[in-house]
Amino acid sequence: MIPDETLRKALQTALSHGGDYADIFIESRRTTAVQVEDNRVEKVMEGTLSGAGVRLILGGRTAYAYSNDLSESSILELASVVGKAASVASREAVICLQKRYPEATFSILRPPGVVSTSDKVAQVLKGNEAARQCDTRIRQASVIYRDSLQQVKIATSEGFIVEDERVYTMGMVQVIAAEENTVQTGYESIGGLVGYELFDETPLATLAVKAARRAIMMLSARKAPGGRMPVIISSEAGGTMIHEAIGHGLEADLAQQRLSVYSGKVGSRVASPVVTVIDDGTLPNKRGSFGFDDEGTPSKRNVLVREGILTGYLYDRYTALVDGVPSTGNGRRESYGHKPIPRMTNTLIAPGVSAPDEVIRSVHSGLLVRKMGGGQVNTVTGDFVFDVQEGYMIRNGIVGEPVRGATLTGNGPEVLLSIDMVASDLGFSIGTCGKDGQGVPVSDGMPTLRIPEMVVGGEIR
Repeated sequence: MIPDETLRKALQTALSHGGDYADIFIESRRTTAVQVEDNRVEKVMEGTLSGAGVRLILGGRTAYAYSNDLSESSILELASVVGKAASVASREAVICLQKRYPEATFSILRPPGVVSTSDKVAQVLKGNEAARQCDTRIRQASVIYRDSLQQVKIATSEGFIVEDERVYTMGMVQVIAAEENTVQTGYESIGGLVGYELFDETPLATLAVKAARRAIMMLSARKAPGGRMPVIISSEAGGTMIHEAIGHGLEADLAQQRLSVYSGKVGSRVASPVVTVIDDGTLPNKRGSFGFDDEGTPSKRNVLVREGILTGYLYDRYTALVDGVPSTGNGRRESYGHKPIPRMTNTLIAPGVSAPDEVIRSVHSGLLVRKMGGGQVNTVTGDFVFDVQEGYMIRNGIVGEPVRGATLTGNGPEVLLSIDMVASDLGFSIGTCGKDGQGVPVSDGMPTLRIPEMVVGGEIR
């Protein structure tokens, strides 16, 4: 990593012609990926990436320059380039840097770097074999393993310097089953800010069996009925809906640009009194966790909606300067080649007081969602649509037969306002969230909850 004295000189150079704030982001990353598909190893990839980015914020504008050259001369040149974006006459900027240490720390029991590549390949091959052996109707299986060791060093003109090490490990399985003219897919994934111990409890073979069994079960499931009906979303489904229906709308850049249905609504009721929404980058070993964000702000637990009332947005340093508030620790970037923007970390609806079984028993006739599929949302209007990968009909408070092909359509604010039961459990899903051409690791959580009425897309009878 670059010496602290070089970073201090670079920050002074960046601010030598004016500016409100400057920072330097240095990254070194080592990754491994293994993929098995069609019963053969398709990919074994190991790679490294390193570089630095220098940013200057001035008068509501941002100048950003980056390079994969980590020499002192390159860092100073980057600082000089962004400094020229300011038009004030040359001035002296005096900066003293002090080390800061994270408040949230994470335990990595088995760093992936100490596990041989052959062991990782064997893990993936066992997953493939387990999926194939489940049933003769399994037509295709794709099993993926990935790990990443990211080391970052960040220095800012506010006078502090931080270092963070992030170990991400994950596994994914997608299985396709077919019978006559019916084709169904099963998908499962696990991962987090965690080491190879991730697979001690849940090997990829176990994950593969779960995905395969879902695909096989859905082959014989009848088509879901369409119409308006009560919907129970299980904690097993993860928090995809909360991520899309409200999470993006609470990112400050969208709110400030009036591209969010939640713009200007701090202090207003945006959800039912039983709904509290939290974004928390300090949760132990979750995929969206870290010690410091990509601007050097410590990770935080941010309550965004408290008992239905909107309390605030997710800020990076730029949007925080615009609104005159502190950063919430949500400045994130895909790599040194990207400037930071406000992003979610681990976003969830807080658990309530009802028992999960009680929530299900409360529905006379409706749909239980046990696994969400993909979805999309219009952040301006809040309208969304989601696929249901695994769903069941509820009859007289009892979970009945599985159904396939269901979709959930609605409006985020309207659905959040209508939620009337929240259970005491909590389940998470993981993903890589895309925004402005950048992807960052996240997780989303939700307890079992009841929505009294939603539009369910399906077969009209």
